Amino acid sequence: MLRVDKINQFYGESHTLWDVELDVPEGTCTCLMGRNGVGKTTLLKSIMGSLAIRSGQITLGGKPMRGMPAWERAKLGIGLVPQGREIFSMLTVEENLLVGLAASRKRQRGIPERIFGYFPVLKEMLHRRGGDLSGGQQQQLAIGRALMSEPKLLILDEPTEGIQPNIVQQIGDTVTRLRKEAGITVLLVEQKLGFARKMADRFTILDRGRNVATGPMTDLDDTLVQRYLAV
Repeated sequence: MLRVDKINQFYGESHTLWDVELDVPEGTCTCLMGRNGVGKTTLLKSIMGSLAIRSGQITLGGKPMRGMPAWERAKLGIGLVPQGREIFSMLTVEENLLVGLAASRKRQRGIPERIFGYFPVLKEMLHRRGGDLSGGQQQQLAIGRALMSEPKLLILDEPTEGIQPNIVQQIGDTVTRLRKEAGITVLLVEQKLGFARKMADRFTILDRGRNVATGPMTDLDDTLVQRYLAV
């Protein structure tokens, strides 16, 4: 579904991504891994179109996206749950969810009941301000907002960061449901190894802006973990 083909990225004269490749097959959960500062966020920004790549190509469903603005990529079917959630703290839960309609590929009004089926707590707190929610509730809101556009590809950037274990479990269960029930393909960026192993079918590791390993999750052995992921 998503294919990143030998992209190069720069900040000024600093070369940050070197011929990076990433393949996210349809229907899978692929985990992008690596220590802090290796280029994962830069790669996500390149995929979403907030950073223009210097060379290479990014395609979604075979459609080239190089030069395409971020809003148009969202319309193609990419939903992003950013690191840190980035909800609107002064807006209500309802208003935060309705913001997600701007990227919808279909004409719809209101909040589909399926959103509350995945996250019942959002219905209970519909008129509460986003800033008054706990971290776990805000993460559920951020995912719900991304789902409002009915994405084909859901990108989750560090979804377990700062979240209590019981909510991490709920989020994991919901992502599994989304894959099975809605056929959503997932690109997961995650540093918690246990969660990554549980959720993902495949992995790609970046180190210093370069691909260093990729394959089925069963190939992520202790040697790779110690060399590229251990802190």
